[in-house]
Amino acid sequence: MCGVCGCGDTKIEEHEHHSHVSLGEYHHAQEGSSRRVNEYESSLRVSGDVHHHHYPAATQVTIHHHYHHEVSATEHHAPHACHDHGHSHGVAHNHAEHSHVHPHHGHVAHELDAHEDFKATVDENNDLHYGSGEAGVHISGLTQHRLLKIETDILDKNNQIAKHNREHFKQDEQFVLNLVSSPGSGKTTLLTKTLNLIQAERACAVIEGDQQTSNDADRIRATGVPAVQVNTGKGCHLDAKMVHDACHQLQLSKGGLLFIENVGNLVCPASFDLGEKYKVAILSVTEGDDKPLKYPNMFAASQLMIINKIDLLPYVEFDVDICIANAKKVNPYIQVIVLSATTGEGMQSWLDWLKEN
Repeated sequence: MCGVCGCGDTKIEEHEHHSHVSLGEYHHAQEGSSRRVNEYESSLRVSGDVHHHHYPAATQVTIHHHYHHEVSATEHHAPHACHDHGHSHGVAHNHAEHSHVHPHHGHVAHELDAHEDFKATVDENNDLHYGSGEAGVHISGLTQHRLLKIETDILDKNNQIAKHNREHFKQDEQFVLNLVSSPGSGKTTLLTKTLNLIQAERACAVIEGDQQTSNDADRIRATGVPAVQVNTGKGCHLDAKMVHDACHQLQLSKGGLLFIENVGNLVCPASFDLGEKYKVAILSVTEGDDKPLKYPNMFAASQLMIINKIDLLPYVEFDVDICIANAKKVNPYIQVIVLSATTGEGMQSWLDWLKEN
């Protein structure tokens, strides 16, 4: 289950477990030319099992992360077990053979409500606001307090690994950017065009995040730049551990530029620090100029907003000035670059930003 939005598989468990992250487990040993990923099993248990597939060092590798998360049985209202006999309530049957209770639907509803400590706020238009609780999110069967604890535990573990990543990036003088956006914003096209323009001047590498396929990593490799695909399965974002593992598969040059192209999602990646220097939010004009207001956490967490696909402005209803104003409402300090990765218009401003930062 994602600690931010609650998505993913869950199952019932009787006890809650706690795990502790030791940063020492993340320090790397180099033996000759042999490299390996430390077999740290990050137990994001709520409670859950984690298993990773580790591969020999290579630049064309796909890393699969599978997380199976669980929630406490005391915090989830489990359905009544089915019994393998049928009867009609209008027909008599022998209760001596079995004993069971047929709950009324109204009673079940009250029992479910008893497990909730939060109800959506209803405004004057009868719109429901499920993010108005102290956890900022709602998941049936979990209290706001429990949701806060789950998110705190998950993000605490993630932040420890992100801190470790950041220390290594600083040591190797790596400039690391976390590219975030909705699916289809043009991240990969912008990235391939950028790499073709700068790789002769500066060593580059890319970590590609998607739920499945190596399509984007293949596009990056076609430019001659090393890339690692990280497939998250049902996961909706990259986390610091995934980036840590991916870096072990890349030969990062000192003083280089590492692009992390996150999973297309404007929600969960906002909360997960990967160890990057900056988040860069990419927004295409086909998405609407109110996107920063609809997904404020992402734009609040970003240093730079790139408005892409401006070559399509004549064909869509999108006001660049309004979009920038909306982003400034969320984040007064956000920088903005307007460009078209397809035509090249505005690309120089993006390249200049990379050099300056």
